[in-house]
Amino acid sequence: MRLFRSDELLGIARETMEFILEACEDTHPNEYMGFLRAEDARKLDLDTDRSGQVITDVLVIPGTESNPVSATVRTNMKPNDVQSVGSVHSHPNGALRPSAADLATFGQGQIHIIVGAPYKWGDWRVFDNEGDPTTIDVLDVDLPESHFFDFTQADIDRELEAEGVDVDTATDAENGETRRSDRDDDANDGDDAGGWFR
Repeated sequence: MRLFRSDELLGIARETMEFILEACEDTHPNEYMGFLRAEDARKLDLDTDRSGQVITDVLVIPGTESNPVSATVRTNMKPNDVQSVGSVHSHPNGALRPSAADLATFGQGQIHIIVGAPYKWGDWRVFDNEGDPTTIDVLDVDLPESHFFDFTQADIDRELEAEGVDVDTATDAENGETRRSDRDDDANDGDDAGGWFR
């Protein structure tokens, strides 16, 4: 946890904004929805003497449901993420202003980005948590490497062994062979799926 981090939002990384535009276009004709995450500017190669945060990532919540007029997030799936600084969603109809439903969700975070079809560079606007228009700088920074899937087969084997799985009889992906583990059928009822991703 970063104590004494400045809450000033310096901007959004150009690469992140480009990703948002592409994701909105790929999701069309349904709405796209995600949460904006920021990194401490000191971790980035940023040519400024100001301290603060830069938006570098978008978190999409599993189970988000969307259609052409709305996107619904399962709030119980949303992590309590100290890096979250706002939200982003698209309007497939091209409207670049928040709806009444949008305003009801703007309470958390500093900024909220709305992207409208056809999802080109000028097709987005930024709003504060009251729904008033604001601006944000687009910054040319090198984004840090993602470490979300930063684990090895040895890490997976240790996790499986901790759960009582005999790794010698598990899947051998390198040789393309699938072997059954020694766990009995009753113990393997699917409840352990995703145990590697805690």
